[in-house]
Amino acid sequence: MLGAIAGDIIGSRFEHDNHKSKDFDLFHSDCRFTDDTVCTVAVADCLLNDGDFAEYLGRFATLYSSRGFGGMFLRWAHQWDRQPYGSYGNGSAMRVSPVAYIARDEGEVLDLAERSAEVTHNHPDAITGAQATALAIWLGRNGSDADEIRSATVARFGYDLSQTVDEIRPGYSFDIRCVGTVPPALVCALEAESFEDAIRNAVSIGGDTDTICAIAGGVAESLFGLPEEIETTARGFLNAELLDVVDRFREKCAEHSTTAS
Repeated sequence: MLGAIAGDIIGSRFEHDNHKSKDFDLFHSDCRFTDDTVCTVAVADCLLNDGDFAEYLGRFATLYSSRGFGGMFLRWAHQWDRQPYGSYGNGSAMRVSPVAYIARDEGEVLDLAERSAEVTHNHPDAITGAQATALAIWLGRNGSDADEIRSATVARFGYDLSQTVDEIRPGYSFDIRCVGTVPPALVCALEAESFEDAIRNAVSIGGDTDTICAIAGGVAESLFGLPEEIETTARGFLNAELLDVVDRFREKCAEHSTTAS
């Protein structure tokens, strides 16, 4: 899931200042982790402890409320009785990557993705976006190539992934809907030649850049791995609490893979 976190950090400085080019420094002093990272870590911690997604997302959002959360999500987080509010936004997809590291098969991927989404984003489009993102990562981790992931995503979810990054870039603008975020983010990853290329693709199309980069980064990590230099630099933006969850989740996933094999 560090691929999603690295994507969030790299894309953070371009969210409200889009940069329609692949030419930029990956990391900058203006970069920071945002709500995308916080929610991703919350999902991971929940999976580590077999917990309740609403409880973990609410707790982490309350602790890190200054990290760019939307108003509706923060109001939800601060409620005692947290009920889903029908959102069709991209928040369900940006936080889902840990699911793909725990799920044992496609059915469990789809189930866990839905469960992680529906505590807030229970609109069908948001659930689909979470499922499509998680399944793409899971397929990549289990040996599928970009073409196979593209075909599976189109067949199961009906997304149009026919445009190239160069075709998306000129007319794409800020869009917080899952249906407007997940397909272009997937294209950015599936058209890439490396993890870094996927992130540069994602920044270059503009829009809700930190979230597009988080989704693309999660998928790209499953296809290419995460370069050590990028991982080390991204980790440097996280505090001890977040790193503890990241490291414990990695250990759990390693144990999970050994048991499964």
